Amino acid sequence: MLMAGTRSLWQLMLSYGVLAGVGFGATTPPMFGAIICRWFERRRGMAVSLAMAGSCLGQFVLIPPFTGMSIALGWRATSFWLGAAGFVLNVLLAVIVIRDDPVPMGIAPYGHVSSPASGAAVHASHSHGAADLSLRQAIRTRPLWLFAVSMFVCGGADFLVSPHLVPMVTDQGISTTTAANMLAWFGLLSLAGILLAGPASDAIGDRVPIAITFALRIALFLMIPLVQTEATFWIFSLGFGLTFLVTAPLTPTLSGRLFGFANIGLIAGFVTTIHQLGGGLWAYLGGAIYDATGSYALAFAITMGLTAVVLFCMLMLK
Repeated sequence: MLMAGTRSLWQLMLSYGVLAGVGFGATTPPMFGAIICRWFERRRGMAVSLAMAGSCLGQFVLIPPFTGMSIALGWRATSFWLGAAGFVLNVLLAVIVIRDDPVPMGIAPYGHVSSPASGAAVHASHSHGAADLSLRQAIRTRPLWLFAVSMFVCGGADFLVSPHLVPMVTDQGISTTTAANMLAWFGLLSLAGILLAGPASDAIGDRVPIAITFALRIALFLMIPLVQTEATFWIFSLGFGLTFLVTAPLTPTLSGRLFGFANIGLIAGFVTTIHQLGGGLWAYLGGAIYDATGSYALAFAITMGLTAVVLFCMLMLK
């Protein structure tokens, strides 16, 4: 809503770059993952995927009407009404509907194996297992750093591709309309990826789906510098879109499997912070490398090499 009154660059940086950034950070996978993981013991991965799929579906459904509104009324009015709608709907949901934990309400998590005699019994068995680690304890373990380094590179790849996809494609003589369509389908395929990730987590765990994601990205990063046609850019867009949000539901579930669920919000939040740091750094470096060399080839080659390293890291996780 503050963006509607923006009159200078510093106001845009404050309203969108800082305040909206903090808001996005507070609604990332660790927050939703921590809540969902407390409510579900069985089919936890599926539940987290369905919850997080809302962001993909929202982009697909809401961007067209808000784009039309922006064309008709201008971006200032659109920003104001988008903010107002989000404020009313999301605050009502947060206050009236969402509950952090079923235990204080005397409800067992979905799929709890036994019918506990009391809420205290549920709390003891559900939230504070003997193997649960604090963030301080988890930081001292090798699995956390293997996971964190993997997510740093994952974030770097995400934000090398998502902001640079349209200029990369149009640099090859492909129309802006086609490039925008590639980005739209990129987003829609991310919905498919996130919906596949949850059931895969329930069926085979988290490590293998993440490793498969990295392996597919290596193949895609290798393909584009070798063959640059409209068809290969479509393959790249669809393939990378499929992998884009796979790690979102798997981060809290893998964090819980590795370190317990008592401190899952803090531990998954730490890992996601590392992911976003990689994304911010590599989004900038990708542009800097392009400006220096006139091509994204070097950025892709470095990212492919780093992805191969973290694929090995993920396979080393126990």
